[in-house]
Amino acid sequence: MRIAVVGAGFAGLSAAKVLRQSGFDVTVFEQSPDVGGVWSSTRRYPGLRTQNDKGTYHLSDLPMPAHYPQWPTGEQVQHYLERYVGLFELGGLLRLSTEVVSAELVDGESAWQLTSRPTGRDEPVTRERYDHLVVANGIFSDPLVPSFEGHAEFTAAGGRVVPASGFHDLDAARGRNVLVVGYGKSSCDVAVSVSEVAATTNVVARELLWKMPRKLGGALNYKYLMLTRMGEALFRYIEPKGVERFLHGPGNGLRRAMLDSVGSVATKQHKLAQLGLVPHGTFEDIARSTVSLSTEGFFEGVADGRITVHRDQTISALLTDNGRPAARLADGTVLPAGLVICGTGFRQQVPFFDAALHARIEDGAGNFALYRHILPLDVPHLTFAGYNSSFFSPLSAEMAAVWTAAYLRGGLTLPSKGRMHDDVRARLAWMSKRTRGKHARGTNIIPFSMHNIDELLADLGLNLGPLTRAKQWLLPVDPSAYRHVTPRMLRRTAAPASIPAPETVPR
Repeated sequence: MRIAVVGAGFAGLSAAKVLRQSGFDVTVFEQSPDVGGVWSSTRRYPGLRTQNDKGTYHLSDLPMPAHYPQWPTGEQVQHYLERYVGLFELGGLLRLSTEVVSAELVDGESAWQLTSRPTGRDEPVTRERYDHLVVANGIFSDPLVPSFEGHAEFTAAGGRVVPASGFHDLDAARGRNVLVVGYGKSSCDVAVSVSEVAATTNVVARELLWKMPRKLGGALNYKYLMLTRMGEALFRYIEPKGVERFLHGPGNGLRRAMLDSVGSVATKQHKLAQLGLVPHGTFEDIARSTVSLSTEGFFEGVADGRITVHRDQTISALLTDNGRPAARLADGTVLPAGLVICGTGFRQQVPFFDAALHARIEDGAGNFALYRHILPLDVPHLTFAGYNSSFFSPLSAEMAAVWTAAYLRGGLTLPSKGRMHDDVRARLAWMSKRTRGKHARGTNIIPFSMHNIDELLADLGLNLGPLTRAKQWLLPVDPSAYRHVTPRMLRRTAAPASIPAPETVPR
Protein backbone atom coordinates (compact mmCIF):
# COMPACT_ATOMS: atom_id res chain seq x y z
CA MET A 1 0.00 0.00 0.00
CA ARG A 2 1.46 3.34 -1.09
CA ILE A 3 0.57 6.23 1.21
CA ALA A 4 1.17 9.92 0.54
CA VAL A 5 1.44 12.27 3.51
CA VAL A 6 1.23 15.99 2.77
CA GLY A 7 3.01 18.06 5.40
CA ALA A 8 6.12 17.51 7.53
CA GLY A 9 5.26 19.10 10.85
CA PHE A 10 4.56 17.19 14.04
CA ALA A 11 1.47 15.57 12.51
CA GLY A 12 3.00 14.56 9.19
CA LEU A 13 6.23 13.23 10.65
CA SER A 14 4.58 11.21 13.41
CA ALA A 15 2.10 9.82 10.85
CA ALA A 16 4.97 8.84 8.54
CA LYS A 17 6.83 7.14 11.38
CA VAL A 18 3.83 5.16 12.65
CA LEU A 19 2.60 4.20 9.17
CA ARG A 20 6.00 3.00 8.04
CA GLN A 21 6.38 0.95 11.22
CA SER A 22 2.97 -0.48 10.30
CA GLY A 23 4.33 -1.87 7.04
CA PHE A 24 3.25 0.76 4.54
CA ASP A 25 5.22 2.47 1.76
CA VAL A 26 5.17 6.15 2.77
CA THR A 27 6.13 9.35 0.94
CA VAL A 28 6.00 12.74 2.67
CA PHE A 29 5.56 15.93 0.65
CA GLU A 30 6.62 19.25 2.21
CA GLN A 31 6.64 22.58 0.38
CA SER A 32 9.24 24.11 2.75
CA PRO A 33 12.95 23.32 2.46
CA ASP A 34 12.97 21.87 5.98
CA VAL A 35 10.72 19.92 8.32
CA GLY A 36 8.82 21.60 11.11
CA GLY A 37 5.50 22.93 9.85
CA VAL A 38 4.76 26.03 11.96
CA TRP A 39 8.30 25.72 13.35
CA SER A 40 9.98 25.78 9.92
CA SER A 41 12.66 28.41 9.34
CA THR A 42 10.37 29.78 6.62
CA ARG A 43 7.64 30.60 9.14
CA ARG A 44 9.39 31.52 12.39
CA TYR A 45 8.95 35.08 13.59
CA PRO A 46 11.33 36.77 16.07
CA GLY A 47 10.50 35.79 19.65
CA LEU A 48 8.69 32.55 18.80
CA ARG A 49 8.60 30.05 21.68
CA THR A 50 6.36 27.17 22.70
CA GLN A 51 3.35 27.72 24.93
CA ASN A 52 3.84 24.35 26.60
CA ASP A 53 6.88 23.57 28.67
CA LYS A 54 9.34 21.13 27.13
CA GLY A 55 8.13 18.29 29.36
CA THR A 56 4.65 18.27 27.84
CA TYR A 57 5.35 19.34 24.25
CA HIS A 58 6.97 16.41 22.48
CA LEU A 59 6.24 13.09 20.81
CA SER A 60 5.94 10.01 22.97
CA ASP A 61 9.19 8.29 22.08
CA LEU A 62 11.52 11.29 21.97
CA PRO A 63 11.62 13.81 24.86
CA MET A 64 12.92 17.30 24.27
CA PRO A 65 16.68 17.57 25.00
CA ALA A 66 17.50 18.11 28.65
CA HIS A 67 19.55 21.21 27.89
CA TYR A 68 16.60 23.01 26.26
CA PRO A 69 15.05 25.82 28.32
CA GLN A 70 11.66 25.34 29.97
CA TRP A 71 9.94 26.96 26.96
CA PRO A 72 11.98 26.09 23.84
CA THR A 73 12.48 28.54 21.01
CA GLY A 74 11.06 27.96 17.55
CA GLU A 75 14.51 27.09 16.24
CA GLN A 76 15.00 24.50 18.99
CA VAL A 77 11.66 22.84 18.20
CA GLN A 78 12.62 22.61 14.53
CA HIS A 79 15.96 21.04 15.49
CA TYR A 80 14.06 18.58 17.70
CA LEU A 81 11.99 17.49 14.69
CA GLU A 82 15.12 17.08 12.59
CA ARG A 83 16.44 14.82 15.32
CA TYR A 84 13.18 12.85 15.19
CA VAL A 85 13.65 12.38 11.44
CA GLY A 86 17.17 11.10 12.00
CA LEU A 87 16.30 8.81 14.92
CA PHE A 88 13.54 7.02 13.00
CA GLU A 89 15.29 7.21 9.62
CA LEU A 90 12.54 9.18 7.92
CA GLY A 91 14.85 11.21 5.68
CA GLY A 92 14.42 8.84 2.75
CA LEU A 93 10.64 9.37 2.85
CA LEU A 94 10.83 13.15 2.57
CA ARG A 95 10.36 15.27 -0.53
CA LEU A 96 11.23 18.72 0.74
CA SER A 97 10.69 21.89 -1.30
CA THR A 98 7.91 20.06 -3.11
CA GLU A 99 4.44 21.53 -3.45
CA VAL A 100 1.38 19.34 -3.96
CA VAL A 101 -0.65 21.19 -6.57
CA SER A 102 -3.64 18.88 -6.65
CA ALA A 103 -4.93 15.59 -5.30
CA GLU A 104 -7.68 13.81 -7.25
CA LEU A 105 -9.55 10.56 -6.81
CA VAL A 106 -9.10 8.39 -9.90
CA ASP A 107 -10.03 4.96 -11.24
CA GLY A 108 -13.53 4.95 -9.84
CA GLU A 109 -12.31 6.57 -6.62
CA SER A 110 -10.08 3.60 -5.87
CA ALA A 111 -6.84 5.60 -5.72
CA TRP A 112 -5.36 9.11 -5.59
CA GLN A 113 -3.39 10.94 -8.22
CA LEU A 114 -1.10 13.59 -6.74
CA THR A 115 0.34 16.32 -8.91
CA SER A 116 3.42 17.99 -7.45
CA ARG A 117 6.20 20.34 -8.50
CA PRO A 118 9.23 22.09 -6.98
CA THR A 119 8.05 24.87 -4.67
CA GLY A 120 7.92 28.22 -6.44
CA ARG A 121 8.25 26.75 -9.92
CA ASP A 122 5.75 25.80 -12.61
CA GLU A 123 7.83 22.93 -13.94
CA PRO A 124 8.62 20.10 -13.84
CA VAL A 125 5.30 18.60 -12.80
CA THR A 126 5.15 15.06 -11.41
CA ARG A 127 2.01 12.90 -11.31
CA GLU A 128 1.92 9.80 -9.13
CA ARG A 129 -0.66 7.30 -7.94
CA TYR A 130 -1.16 6.46 -4.26
CA ASP A 131 -3.52 4.07 -2.51
CA HIS A 132 -4.20 6.36 0.45
CA LEU A 133 -3.76 10.04 1.27
CA VAL A 134 -3.04 11.57 4.68
CA VAL A 135 -3.67 15.33 4.86
CA ALA A 136 -1.25 16.85 7.38
CA ASN A 137 -0.91 20.31 5.86
CA GLY A 138 -1.62 22.01 9.20
CA ILE A 139 -4.57 24.08 10.33
CA PHE A 140 -2.22 27.03 10.90
CA SER A 141 -0.55 26.95 7.49
CA ASP A 142 -2.41 29.65 5.53
CA PRO A 143 -2.28 33.02 7.35
CA LEU A 144 -5.40 35.17 7.14
CA VAL A 145 -4.48 38.79 6.42
CA PRO A 146 -7.42 41.23 6.28
CA SER A 147 -8.10 43.14 3.09
CA PHE A 148 -7.57 46.69 4.32
CA GLU A 149 -9.11 49.63 2.54
CA GLY A 150 -6.41 51.89 1.11
CA HIS A 151 -3.81 49.13 0.87
CA ALA A 152 -2.54 50.25 -2.57
CA GLU A 153 -2.00 53.86 -1.48
CA PHE A 154 -0.35 52.63 1.72
CA THR A 155 2.17 50.40 -0.07
CA ALA A 156 2.89 53.07 -2.68
CA ALA A 157 4.00 55.30 0.19
CA GLY A 158 6.45 52.64 1.38
CA GLY A 159 4.18 50.82 3.84
CA ARG A 160 4.29 47.06 4.17
CA VAL A 161 1.72 44.51 5.42
CA VAL A 162 2.87 41.01 6.42
CA PRO A 163 1.48 38.09 8.44
CA ALA A 164 3.34 37.30 11.66
CA SER A 165 4.50 34.00 10.16
CA GLY A 166 5.97 35.93 7.22
CA PHE A 167 7.98 38.32 9.40
CA HIS A 168 11.48 36.93 9.85
CA ASP A 169 13.92 39.84 9.87
CA LEU A 170 13.86 42.05 12.96
CA ASP A 171 15.93 44.65 11.12
CA ALA A 172 12.91 45.28 8.90
CA ALA A 173 11.29 46.91 11.95
CA ARG A 174 14.32 48.87 13.10
CA GLY A 175 13.53 52.56 13.45
CA ARG A 176 10.08 52.14 11.91
CA ASN A 177 6.59 52.75 13.21
CA VAL A 178 5.19 49.27 13.67
CA LEU A 179 1.54 48.37 14.08
CA VAL A 180 0.74 44.83 15.26
CA VAL A 181 -2.80 43.60 14.62
CA GLY A 182 -4.22 41.04 17.03
CA TYR A 183 -3.84 39.99 20.66
CA GLY A 184 -3.06 36.30 20.39
CA LYS A 185 0.24 34.60 21.04
CA SER A 186 1.98 35.57 17.80
CA SER A 187 0.91 39.21 18.04
CA CYS A 188 2.18 39.64 21.58
CA ASP A 189 5.40 37.72 20.85
CA VAL A 190 6.14 39.92 17.84
CA ALA A 191 5.22 43.12 19.68
CA VAL A 192 7.81 42.45 22.38
CA SER A 193 10.53 41.69 19.85
CA VAL A 194 9.91 44.68 17.58
CA SER A 195 9.49 47.09 20.52
CA GLU A 196 13.20 46.65 21.20
CA VAL A 197 14.14 48.15 17.81
CA ALA A 198 11.10 50.03 16.46
CA ALA A 199 10.44 53.77 16.74
CA THR A 200 6.90 53.03 17.97
CA THR A 201 5.00 49.78 18.60
CA ASN A 202 1.20 49.90 18.62
CA VAL A 203 -1.01 46.85 19.11
CA VAL A 204 -4.56 46.95 17.75
CA ALA A 205 -6.73 44.40 19.57
CA ARG A 206 -10.29 43.72 18.51
CA GLU A 207 -10.80 41.56 21.59
CA LEU A 208 -8.60 41.12 24.64
CA LEU A 209 -7.82 37.57 25.73
CA TRP A 210 -6.85 36.36 29.15
CA LYS A 211 -3.10 35.81 29.33
CA MET A 212 -1.91 33.13 31.72
CA PRO A 213 1.27 33.89 33.68
CA ARG A 214 3.87 31.18 33.18
CA LYS A 215 4.06 30.99 36.96
CA LEU A 216 0.92 31.85 38.89
CA GLY A 217 1.77 34.09 41.78
CA GLY A 218 5.36 33.92 40.63
CA ALA A 219 5.67 30.38 42.01
CA LEU A 220 3.23 27.78 40.62
CA ASN A 221 4.00 26.73 37.04
CA TYR A 222 0.79 27.03 35.03
CA LYS A 223 1.28 23.48 33.76
CA TYR A 224 0.02 22.18 37.11
CA LEU A 225 -3.33 23.79 36.36
CA MET A 226 -3.99 23.81 32.61
CA LEU A 227 -1.89 20.82 31.51
CA THR A 228 -3.52 18.28 33.80
CA ARG A 229 -6.72 16.31 33.59
CA MET A 230 -8.05 18.36 36.49
CA GLY A 231 -7.54 21.55 34.51
CA GLU A 232 -9.37 20.03 31.56
CA ALA A 233 -12.23 18.87 33.79
CA LEU A 234 -12.93 22.46 34.87
CA PHE A 235 -14.60 22.92 31.50
CA ARG A 236 -17.77 21.02 30.64
CA TYR A 237 -17.29 18.26 28.10
CA ILE A 238 -20.06 17.02 25.83
CA GLU A 239 -20.68 14.06 28.18
CA PRO A 240 -19.25 14.65 31.68
CA LYS A 241 -18.28 11.46 33.49
CA GLY A 242 -16.98 10.53 36.91
CA VAL A 243 -15.55 13.47 38.84
CA GLU A 244 -16.59 15.81 36.04
CA ARG A 245 -20.25 15.17 36.87
CA PHE A 246 -19.60 16.43 40.37
CA LEU A 247 -17.62 19.48 39.20
CA HIS A 248 -20.38 20.49 36.81
CA GLY A 249 -23.15 19.57 39.23
CA PRO A 250 -22.97 19.83 43.02
CA GLY A 251 -19.38 21.09 42.87
CA ASN A 252 -20.05 23.81 40.31
CA GLY A 253 -19.43 26.58 42.84
CA LEU A 254 -16.00 25.20 43.65
CA ARG A 255 -15.19 24.79 39.96
CA ARG A 256 -16.17 28.36 39.13
CA ALA A 257 -14.19 29.69 42.07
CA MET A 258 -11.09 27.89 40.81
CA LEU A 259 -11.43 29.39 37.34
CA ASP A 260 -12.25 32.86 38.65
CA SER A 261 -9.17 32.72 40.84
CA VAL A 262 -7.02 32.25 37.74
CA GLY A 263 -8.45 35.42 36.26
CA SER A 264 -7.91 37.25 39.56
CA VAL A 265 -4.30 36.12 39.79
CA ALA A 266 -3.62 37.12 36.17
CA THR A 267 -5.23 40.53 36.75
CA LYS A 268 -3.13 41.21 39.83
CA GLN A 269 0.13 39.71 38.58
CA HIS A 270 0.03 41.51 35.23
CA LYS A 271 -1.43 44.71 36.75
CA LEU A 272 -4.18 44.59 34.15
CA ALA A 273 -6.47 47.01 35.95
CA GLN A 274 -3.76 49.68 36.11
CA LEU A 275 -2.94 49.14 32.44
CA GLY A 276 -6.60 49.17 31.39
CA LEU A 277 -6.26 45.68 29.94
CA VAL A 278 -8.75 43.59 31.90
CA PRO A 279 -10.62 41.54 29.25
CA HIS A 280 -14.38 41.62 28.96
CA GLY A 281 -16.00 38.48 30.32
CA THR A 282 -14.67 35.86 32.69
CA PHE A 283 -11.60 33.70 32.28
CA GLU A 284 -13.92 30.74 31.62
CA ASP A 285 -15.71 32.58 28.79
CA ILE A 286 -12.54 33.16 26.79
CA ALA A 287 -10.77 29.93 27.73
CA ARG A 288 -13.54 27.95 26.05
CA SER A 289 -11.76 28.41 22.74
CA THR A 290 -8.25 29.61 23.54
CA VAL A 291 -5.82 30.03 26.40
CA SER A 292 -2.69 32.01 25.75
CA LEU A 293 0.41 32.31 27.88
CA SER A 294 1.56 35.85 28.47
CA THR A 295 4.66 36.75 26.50
CA GLU A 296 7.52 37.65 28.81
CA GLY A 297 8.05 41.40 28.65
CA PHE A 298 4.70 42.27 27.03
CA PHE A 299 2.91 43.85 29.98
CA GLU A 300 6.18 45.33 31.17
CA GLY A 301 6.52 46.93 27.74
CA VAL A 302 3.01 48.36 28.04
CA ALA A 303 3.80 49.70 31.51
CA ASP A 304 6.98 51.49 30.43
CA GLY A 305 5.47 52.88 27.22
CA ARG A 306 7.39 50.81 24.66
CA ILE A 307 4.13 49.11 23.63
CA THR A 308 0.75 50.80 23.34
CA VAL A 309 -2.39 48.65 23.20
CA HIS A 310 -5.51 50.01 21.51
CA ARG A 311 -8.17 47.71 22.92
CA ASP A 312 -11.56 46.95 21.37
CA GLN A 313 -10.38 48.49 18.10
CA THR A 314 -9.95 47.52 14.46
CA ILE A 315 -8.25 49.16 11.49
CA SER A 316 -10.81 50.93 9.33
CA ALA A 317 -8.34 51.90 6.61
CA LEU A 318 -4.70 52.19 5.64
CA LEU A 319 -3.71 55.60 4.29
CA THR A 320 -0.98 58.19 4.00
CA ASP A 321 -0.58 61.01 6.50
CA ASN A 322 1.56 63.86 5.21
CA GLY A 323 2.94 61.47 2.64
CA ARG A 324 3.85 58.79 5.17
CA PRO A 325 2.12 55.40 5.63
CA ALA A 326 -0.42 55.30 8.45
CA ALA A 327 -3.55 53.53 9.68
CA ARG A 328 -6.92 54.84 10.83
CA LEU A 329 -8.66 52.95 13.64
CA ALA A 330 -12.40 52.51 14.01
CA ASP A 331 -12.52 55.32 16.60
CA GLY A 332 -10.83 57.74 14.17
CA THR A 333 -7.35 57.59 15.69
CA VAL A 334 -4.60 57.84 13.05
CA LEU A 335 -1.38 55.98 13.85
CA PRO A 336 1.93 56.07 11.95
CA ALA A 337 2.45 52.59 10.52
CA GLY A 338 5.32 51.89 8.17
CA LEU A 339 5.05 48.18 8.94
CA VAL A 340 1.80 46.34 9.74
CA ILE A 341 2.23 42.83 11.15
CA CYS A 342 -0.95 40.75 11.26
CA GLY A 343 -1.45 38.01 13.83
CA THR A 344 -5.04 37.67 12.68
CA GLY A 345 -5.46 33.93 12.44
CA PHE A 346 -5.41 31.32 9.71
CA ARG A 347 -7.61 29.78 7.07
CA GLN A 348 -8.32 26.10 7.65
CA GLN A 349 -8.34 24.61 4.18
CA VAL A 350 -6.80 21.97 1.94
CA PRO A 351 -5.46 24.01 -0.98
CA PHE A 352 -4.79 21.00 -3.21
CA PHE A 353 -8.45 19.84 -3.12
CA ASP A 354 -10.90 21.30 -5.60
CA ALA A 355 -14.18 22.85 -4.45
CA ALA A 356 -16.22 19.70 -5.07
CA LEU A 357 -13.90 17.55 -2.99
CA HIS A 358 -13.73 20.15 -0.23
CA ALA A 359 -17.53 20.14 -0.06
CA ARG A 360 -17.53 16.37 0.52
CA ILE A 361 -15.38 16.67 3.65
CA GLU A 362 -17.39 19.54 5.15
CA ASP A 363 -20.77 19.96 6.77
CA GLY A 364 -23.24 22.57 5.59
CA ALA A 365 -21.62 25.26 7.74
CA GLY A 366 -18.13 24.81 6.32
CA ASN A 367 -16.74 22.78 9.22
CA PHE A 368 -14.53 19.75 8.64
CA ALA A 369 -16.86 16.78 9.20
CA LEU A 370 -14.34 14.21 10.39
CA TYR A 371 -15.04 11.25 12.64
CA ARG A 372 -12.60 11.47 15.57
CA HIS A 373 -11.11 14.49 13.73
CA ILE A 374 -9.51 11.97 11.36
CA LEU A 375 -11.89 10.17 9.03
CA PRO A 376 -14.13 11.80 6.39
CA LEU A 377 -17.13 9.54 5.97
CA ASP A 378 -17.95 10.33 2.35
CA VAL A 379 -14.50 10.30 0.73
CA PRO A 380 -12.63 6.99 0.48
CA HIS A 381 -8.93 6.32 1.10
CA LEU A 382 -8.44 9.59 2.97
CA THR A 383 -7.54 10.49 6.55
CA PHE A 384 -6.42 13.68 8.30
CA ALA A 385 -3.56 14.19 10.74
CA GLY A 386 -3.21 17.11 13.12
CA TYR A 387 -6.79 18.30 12.70
CA ASN A 388 -7.22 17.91 16.47
CA SER A 389 -5.27 20.94 17.66
CA SER A 390 -5.00 20.93 21.44
CA PHE A 391 -2.79 21.74 24.42
CA PHE A 392 -0.88 18.58 23.54
CA SER A 393 -0.85 18.92 19.77
CA PRO A 394 2.17 16.64 19.14
CA LEU A 395 0.72 13.85 21.26
CA SER A 396 -2.81 14.35 19.87
CA ALA A 397 -1.47 14.08 16.31
CA GLU A 398 0.62 11.02 17.13
CA MET A 399 -2.28 9.15 18.72
CA ALA A 400 -4.41 10.04 15.69
CA ALA A 401 -1.68 8.47 13.55
CA VAL A 402 -1.89 5.28 15.61
CA TRP A 403 -5.68 5.26 15.10
CA THR A 404 -5.19 5.70 11.34
CA ALA A 405 -2.63 2.91 11.16
CA ALA A 406 -4.93 0.53 13.03
CA TYR A 407 -7.77 1.49 10.68
CA LEU A 408 -5.65 0.73 7.60
CA ARG A 409 -4.38 -2.53 9.08
CA GLY A 410 -7.94 -3.74 9.55
CA GLY A 411 -7.69 -3.66 13.33
CA LEU A 412 -10.40 -1.10 14.09
CA THR A 413 -14.11 -1.80 14.39
CA LEU A 414 -16.11 1.31 13.57
CA PRO A 415 -19.75 2.12 14.33
CA SER A 416 -22.19 2.23 11.47
CA LYS A 417 -21.78 5.06 9.03
CA GLY A 418 -25.06 6.56 10.23
CA ARG A 419 -23.92 6.56 13.85
CA MET A 420 -20.62 8.15 12.90
CA HIS A 421 -22.42 10.88 10.98
CA ASP A 422 -24.64 11.51 14.00
CA ASP A 423 -21.60 11.71 16.26
CA VAL A 424 -19.85 14.20 13.95
CA ARG A 425 -22.93 16.41 13.67
CA ALA A 426 -23.52 16.42 17.42
CA ARG A 427 -19.92 17.28 18.23
CA LEU A 428 -19.69 20.07 15.69
CA ALA A 429 -22.90 21.62 16.99
CA TRP A 430 -21.62 21.40 20.57
CA MET A 431 -18.21 22.83 19.63
CA SER A 432 -19.76 25.73 17.76
CA LYS A 433 -22.11 26.59 20.62
CA ARG A 434 -19.55 26.42 23.43
CA THR A 435 -16.92 28.46 21.53
CA ARG A 436 -19.38 30.84 19.85
CA GLY A 437 -18.06 29.59 16.53
CA LYS A 438 -14.37 30.00 17.39
CA HIS A 439 -13.41 26.37 16.85
CA ALA A 440 -11.33 26.75 13.68
CA ARG A 441 -13.92 25.02 11.50
CA GLY A 442 -14.15 22.10 13.91
CA THR A 443 -10.41 21.46 14.22
CA ASN A 444 -9.69 23.17 17.56
CA ILE A 445 -10.46 20.85 20.49
CA ILE A 446 -8.98 23.07 23.23
CA PRO A 447 -9.19 22.47 26.15
CA PHE A 448 -10.26 18.82 25.72
CA SER A 449 -6.92 17.35 24.69
CA MET A 450 -6.99 14.27 26.88
CA HIS A 451 -10.66 13.54 26.21
CA ASN A 452 -9.82 13.28 22.52
CA ILE A 453 -6.79 11.06 23.14
CA ASP A 454 -8.80 8.82 25.48
CA GLU A 455 -11.50 8.35 22.83
CA LEU A 456 -8.96 7.45 20.14
CA LEU A 457 -7.26 4.88 22.35
CA ALA A 458 -10.55 3.51 23.68
CA ASP A 459 -11.53 2.71 20.09
CA LEU A 460 -8.36 0.61 19.89
CA GLY A 461 -8.60 -0.91 23.36
CA LEU A 462 -5.21 0.65 24.10
CA ASN A 463 -5.89 3.30 26.71
CA LEU A 464 -3.45 3.70 29.56
CA GLY A 465 -4.17 2.13 32.89
CA PRO A 466 -6.28 3.86 35.57
CA LEU A 467 -3.28 4.53 37.82
CA THR A 468 -1.42 6.47 35.11
CA ARG A 469 -4.51 8.46 34.22
CA ALA A 470 -5.14 9.16 37.91
CA LYS A 471 -1.65 10.65 38.21
CA GLN A 472 -2.44 12.89 35.25
CA TRP A 473 -5.23 14.50 37.25
CA LEU A 474 -2.79 16.45 39.38
CA LEU A 475 0.48 16.21 37.45
CA PRO A 476 1.16 17.56 33.94
CA VAL A 477 0.66 14.97 31.22
CA ASP A 478 3.98 13.42 30.15
CA PRO A 479 3.75 12.22 26.52
CA SER A 480 6.41 9.60 27.31
CA ALA A 481 3.71 7.64 29.14
CA TYR A 482 2.29 6.85 25.67
CA ARG A 483 5.50 5.53 24.11
CA HIS A 484 4.28 1.90 24.20
CA VAL A 485 1.00 2.60 22.40
CA THR A 486 2.35 2.13 18.86
CA PRO A 487 4.11 -1.19 19.60
CA ARG A 488 0.96 -2.45 21.34
CA MET A 489 -1.16 -1.45 18.33
CA LEU A 490 1.18 -3.30 15.98
CA ARG A 491 0.95 -6.47 18.07
CA ARG A 492 -2.83 -6.33 18.37
CA THR A 493 -3.81 -5.49 14.80
CA ALA A 494 -3.83 -7.67 11.75
CA ALA A 495 -1.03 -7.75 9.19
CA PRO A 496 -1.25 -4.92 6.65
CA ALA A 497 -4.22 -5.46 4.38
CA SER A 498 -5.80 -3.60 1.52
CA ILE A 499 -7.46 -0.31 2.33
CA PRO A 500 -11.15 -0.74 3.12
CA ALA A 501 -13.18 -0.02 0.00
CA PRO A 502 -15.98 2.54 0.28
CA GLU A 503 -18.65 -0.15 0.39
CA THR A 504 -16.95 -1.81 3.39
CA VAL A 505 -17.24 1.26 5.60
CA PRO A 506 -19.97 0.36 8.12
CA ARG A 507 -23.35 1.64 7.04
